[in-house]
Amino acid sequence: MWDPAVYHRYGTERSRPFFDLVARIGADAPREVTDLGCGSGELTATLAQRWPGARIAGIDSSPEMIAKATALGAPAEFRVADLAGWHPGPETDVVVTNAALQWVPGHQELISTWVRELPAGAWFAMQVPGNFDAPSHRLLRKVARSEPYAAAIGDVVREAPVDDAVGYAARLLAAGARVDAWETTYVHLLPATGDEHPVLRWMEGTALRPVKAALDDTAWGTFRVTLNAELAAVYPARSGHVAFPFRRIFVVAQL
Repeated sequence: MWDPAVYHRYGTERSRPFFDLVARIGADAPREVTDLGCGSGELTATLAQRWPGARIAGIDSSPEMIAKATALGAPAEFRVADLAGWHPGPETDVVVTNAALQWVPGHQELISTWVRELPAGAWFAMQVPGNFDAPSHRLLRKVARSEPYAAAIGDVVREAPVDDAVGYAARLLAAGARVDAWETTYVHLLPATGDEHPVLRWMEGTALRPVKAALDDTAWGTFRVTLNAELAAVYPARSGHVAFPFRRIFVVAQL
């Protein structure tokens, strides 16, 4: 289950890649704009400001996120759906997907399918995290695969489920698109307050969700304490902040 409040603990830092992505889309007057993995909808609502004449749609697999998005009252249609079953319509001129496809198994093939189905001239813009080899995720895998957690957690903690920018660019070039691909490492300076490490609090909004779901309350409590200590050793606080480098992968393509 997604918790919008936990996810938005670092809302400013999480939203910046979305705006960096959308800024590179050159569409002037799209008929329909779809945000795949729209979450709680605040960023989707900004698409209506960018393209006020377009029909805006937000799709997410989380009922909790869609409920929050619908409550915004934004000029957009939000609905719960599995991204793996989505197909563009004949007037879908812009597709945005921000920090979502890493959760969709086989999304690389889905991208190829979507771009074949989009109308000529359409734009496809994606961003996925590229930090699966960062210390935060290596430590997550280390603790998750140790006792007494390994049996309960199983394979929900993943190796990198994404390609690099070169791999995505090659896929879209093969589909005949014009491609702009890049990678950015954001250095998030997270305030170090209290006993909980800020990187742990960040991860609770995303990577730790399936771990929490796999453990009972007691095991989850001890898991957090163990991971907290590991993260504190690798991401030290300096001048009241923890520097958290976060690599992200971007691709914008026009068909």
